This record gives sequence, C-alpha cells and structure tokens, in this order.
Amino acid sequence: MPAQPDEVDLIVRSWERERPDLDFAPLRVLSRVDRLSHQLDAARRAAFAEPGLEPWEFDVLASLRRAGAPFTLSPKTLLTQNLVSSGTMTNRIDRLVARGLVRRETDPNDGRGILVVMTAEGRDAVDAAISALLAAESQLLSAITEREQESLSILLRRLGVDSV
Repeated sequence: MPAQPDEVDLIVRSWERERPDLDFAPLRVLSRVDRLSHQLDAARRAAFAEPGLEPWEFDVLASLRRAGAPFTLSPKTLLTQNLVSSGTMTNRIDRLVARGLVRRETDPNDGRGILVVMTAEGRDAVDAAISALLAAESQLLSAITEREQESLSILLRRLGVDSV
C-alpha cells in the first residue's frame, strides 16, 4: 500500500509542474530530513525542559556522563566533543558552575590544568534528560520498524561520512 502523500510530495509536484527540466529527487529526501530535524529539535527541547536544561547544557553534561565515573573531563576535551570554541566552552562551564551542575578542580596530574567535574545534581539532570529524550525519539521513530530504523541509520551514516 503506497504511503499517503505529505506536504513534501505536494511541494515537489508543484515544482515538477513548473520546472519539468529539473530533477527534484534531492528535495524529496532532504526536505523530509529538514522537517524531521524541526520535530527532533522540539522533542529535545521538551525532553530537556523537565530537568530544566538547555540543549547546550545537556550536550556538556552528556559528554561528562558518557566519560564514566568520576564524570570528569578537561575543558579541551569538552570543547572538542561539543564542537565549540574555547571562549564558548569557558562561558558554558561558568554557567554550569553557577547552576551547581559542574565544578572545576585542579588536575592532579598537572597543577596548572583544570578539570570539569559533574556534580550529583548534574548527573541527576542529565540522566532524567536522556531518559526523556530516548522516549521522545522512540516516539518519532515509531512509524517504522526496527529493521527500517537500522537501514535508515546505515544510510544516514553513509550520507554523513561521504558528505564531509
């Protein structure tokens, strides 16, 4: 049974009518990716709202959480994992310290270095956020089977790797 036409189908049909000389195959795929991106952004913001996190706060705390106990990373590692500048990361760490979600400690292996350590409050917040996020993302993917999800993951990985 064919899928119901969606807004992208209507847009593409209109373009094909007006510009039959063009191939609109990329629009069929990437317009849907763009629309899904907006849905994902809304789902993430909702998932992070309950524990009171902004998306950037979740990103930093998630890096620390994934590091495992004692949930400590250098600012340099955090900025590399979060793809931000050193000034941006310093500002983010300052704001997380002010909220009590992380603290700075002197690196015991380098007295001049600083480590960022997640607090228990930070761990509780990121754990609540990841649980809510996975539930929301599972809901977004519920229209396709696990096998289809795996196939989509493989295709998106290839597209992401090949387009870099």
